[in-house]
Amino acid sequence: MIRKQSGFTLVEIAIVLVIIGLLLGGILKGQELINSARVRNLADTASGVQAAYFGFLDRYRRVPGDWDATSATTAIGTTVTNPTGGSDMNNGRIDNSTGEEWLEPMAMWEQLAKAGFIQGSYAGTDNEPDQQNGLAPLNAFNAPMIVGRTKEYQPTTSAAVRLHLITGRFIPVKVMRELDVKVDDSLPLTGSLRAVADAVTVFADTNDWGGHDSNCVSAAVAGPPAVPASWNVTGDSQDCNAVILF
Repeated sequence: MIRKQSGFTLVEIAIVLVIIGLLLGGILKGQELINSARVRNLADTASGVQAAYFGFLDRYRRVPGDWDATSATTAIGTTVTNPTGGSDMNNGRIDNSTGEEWLEPMAMWEQLAKAGFIQGSYAGTDNEPDQQNGLAPLNAFNAPMIVGRTKEYQPTTSAAVRLHLITGRFIPVKVMRELDVKVDDSLPLTGSLRAVADAVTVFADTNDWGGHDSNCVSAAVAGPPAVPASWNVTGDSQDCNAVILF
């Protein structure tokens, strides 16, 4: 009796491999498009926040969030709830003083929204934001965005503080690097977009919204040749965070 052996022919195997290759290519291309859309969203949101801040400043000649609720209500024409107190109120800048670190940053979102410079409705209370309490806008990865002032992003010889927007946590390192390439110099420790500093304690609190995964940045190499610090794409961290300096 002759036994006939069954199996795939070379042509059939080649067709299957081509189909698998097309499927993988489509998946990778789709993921690339999703990442690009998220980068654009982050870039547009950041530029929108800066435009809203300076637009408010130009219209009212007051810093949003630093303006007391009574005066802001009168000028804007709708009820503003905060700030109604605070040691740094009406001093011409957003502060993050101990015990009041959330007061003016959260009041800023409320005042910008009620003045029509940003979309949304924010309570403006002196509490830490999260994904559900409606105190701050969320980035494309569902983490709160915060505006603050610290000196960690200035040269050590300078005593001045710098206003900055925290882009929010949970951003994959590949997306963060692409964002840095799009809006700045692609390097995490220089330029207007930088990885959040490890030493910053402002906005630490329960959720540590000012923090990040320490694997997001690769250390600089002294050389020769010298290699600057870079976004650690090979580490594939999914919890990076950055500040955009005003």
